[in-house]
Amino acid sequence: MNKLFPMTALTLALSLPAFAAGTHSGGHDQDHSAMAAEMMVGMPGDPEKVTRTIDVTMRESSDGKMFFEPQSLEVEKGETIRFTVINDGDLEHEFVLDTMKGNAKHKEAMAKMDMEHDDPNSVRLDEGATGEVIWTFSNTGTFEFACLIPGHYESGMHGQVAVSEKMAQAEIEYTTGTIKKIDAKAGKVTIIHGPLTKLDMPAMTMVFRADEAMIANMSEGQDIEFVADRVKGKLTVIEMR
Repeated sequence: MNKLFPMTALTLALSLPAFAAGTHSGGHDQDHSAMAAEMMVGMPGDPEKVTRTIDVTMRESSDGKMFFEPQSLEVEKGETIRFTVINDGDLEHEFVLDTMKGNAKHKEAMAKMDMEHDDPNSVRLDEGATGEVIWTFSNTGTFEFACLIPGHYESGMHGQVAVSEKMAQAEIEYTTGTIKKIDAKAGKVTIIHGPLTKLDMPAMTMVFRADEAMIANMSEGQDIEFVADRVKGKLTVIEMR
């Protein structure tokens, strides 16, 4: 009986299915069932439920550094973001969303062999190319976006994503207004509005910045309720209903 055991074990081992975290051969395994499940950083987003668009540019500097613009991001739990990623550099780069621990582990694996990501939380782009990642942030915490091509992370290509609890509706003060003019190409909208109490501004007609997804839901003459704030020094519509 002892002589039969090794052959029986071998037969059983060969008959069992093999499980792996993923494979690489110029790209990840095309079966993304594991990725479809929620990650700590969130999950793939529904394009129909995008709440706003964020442009992320990848480039290099003359002194050899590599970086993203912006270098940090703030989002709210539950937001679905369309990241429009532009490679404005002279080298191939990638944009990968994950925990810092997850990126560190993947970066270590990539250092051993040239692997190209093909997952919904990432996009890899040749110089001059543009791509997108649509992502829903379902957990609070501090996460990371990074380029994991060997040497790029070390040259500065990484940044933080801070995900906070969504502000309670009762804490949001909406202002009434009427859209007078839309300049979609410039990302601007002119609004005849009531007092902006939070910004200590009286009722007037002003030009605001707004992202692509928000402008797509606007029309001239439309009556709206909105929230405005200063984003990078520019008056910006950040919420609308």
